[in-house]
Amino acid sequence: MSRINKNVILALLTLTSSAFLLFQLYYYKHYISAKNGAGVSKSKGNRIGFDSTQWRAVKKFVMLTSSQNVPVFLIDPLILELINKDFEQVKNISHGSTSECKFFCVPRDFTAFALRYHLWKNEEGWFRTAENMGFQCLKVESKDPRLDGIDSLSGTEIPLHYICRLANHAIHLVVFHERSGNYLWHGHLRLKGRVDRKFVPFRKLQFGRYPGAFDRPELQQITVDGLEVLIPKDPVHFLEEIPHSRFIECRYKEARAFFQQYLDDNTVEAMAFRKSAKELLQLAARTLKKLGVRFWLSSGTCLGWYRQCNIIPYSKDVDLGIFIQDYKSDIISAFQDVGLPLKHKFGKVEDSLELSFQGKDDVKLDIFFFYEETDHMWNGGTQAKTGKKFKYLFPKFTLCWTEFVDMKIHVPCETIDYIEANYEKPKGDFTDQGKAFAFRKLSLPPVMPVIIHHELSFLHILLEDQNMCSGTVQIEHPVMLGMISVCTVQCSSH
Repeated sequence: MSRINKNVILALLTLTSSAFLLFQLYYYKHYISAKNGAGVSKSKGNRIGFDSTQWRAVKKFVMLTSSQNVPVFLIDPLILELINKDFEQVKNISHGSTSECKFFCVPRDFTAFALRYHLWKNEEGWFRTAENMGFQCLKVESKDPRLDGIDSLSGTEIPLHYICRLANHAIHLVVFHERSGNYLWHGHLRLKGRVDRKFVPFRKLQFGRYPGAFDRPELQQITVDGLEVLIPKDPVHFLEEIPHSRFIECRYKEARAFFQQYLDDNTVEAMAFRKSAKELLQLAARTLKKLGVRFWLSSGTCLGWYRQCNIIPYSKDVDLGIFIQDYKSDIISAFQDVGLPLKHKFGKVEDSLELSFQGKDDVKLDIFFFYEETDHMWNGGTQAKTGKKFKYLFPKFTLCWTEFVDMKIHVPCETIDYIEANYEKPKGDFTDQGKAFAFRKLSLPPVMPVIIHHELSFLHILLEDQNMCSGTVQIEHPVMLGMISVCTVQCSSH
């Protein structure tokens, strides 16, 4: 009987102790942790709570930049995408009203912020304070590529990236530099010899694999997980820019060497042409941007950028390329509305379209439309003597940003292959003054048979509209620059 009583008593004590322990856990979870702001997240999956190392690292970084008046803004693609999904609600959250960590607590190795370098006043003081707060920071510098080839300045280094690690999370601070084309540029994150490659998982970085260019974003302040941060006011636009931000520099060193070998043409006529061509290019860029049409420097304008970082004064026109899938039906009227009348229209949208507009001071804008095949791209042309259609073949290419005549503008990333498809490859590296063309072409049936009543070997005739099929027409061969004549043509069939 006594043994039974002892077992009962032991069981009651165990039950009482368990109930008391459960009460303590409940009290801690619902009262103490909530009061201290370190509660366990109720969310499932990636959202883990305010005690996460990610949130603590971001909080310390935000405190650091605020105390030092460093105007950083959030550019992390993962966080911006999460914010954008619930943007209106996030904008209306006040400081300190957040009860759950939804954004900065998502597991990841890095959080990316950006800084406009010209606004940073106390770089060294910021570094010391960061180390005092427990951060281990790596600074990545490199030479300013625009000074390449200037012996007295080419050794000047500028900061490009900062990576500050706290525990097992790192902040990647991308340094944006203002460029004359009214855009922001960041450099390539290239590690030097003695840098610890295991400092952070560098291959997972979202920025720095190559130089990048972005429109200057307007910023707004919001509260994210209880922290006040700046983000782009239009996060969607910024996110869309990221995968297409790759930037390649003009070859400044080679351009300076070019002008040492061939003196630059600084005559009044050359200077006047470059000024007019620059204005025409800027006007065309504004017009196409308003239409939402991608374009790039092509033909002689692209060669001028690649070879001498400037407009070739004897080219007499501005050349642009556009993918035919980006063609807009109102493109002609848009150019005419800004004072650029149509001079020529060659071909059709479905085959070999080319547009030519007349700018002021007799400077012409030529737009070549590119068609994509399985393993190559092409634009069209017409054989001078026979009227047969031809394809001018190009290897497939992608678009990169560059800076040209104070503009952020596209060029083919695979520049040398593109130029070789346009021009005869000289001995060396396109550093002579030659204007020879190489035609990689494939014959096609004529778009429309024509009878030419004037024996001129350099005529380039392409009839697209029935209204152009007879009468006196001014024509210009797109290759033989400046050769213009007048002839009479008629269609043998419609």
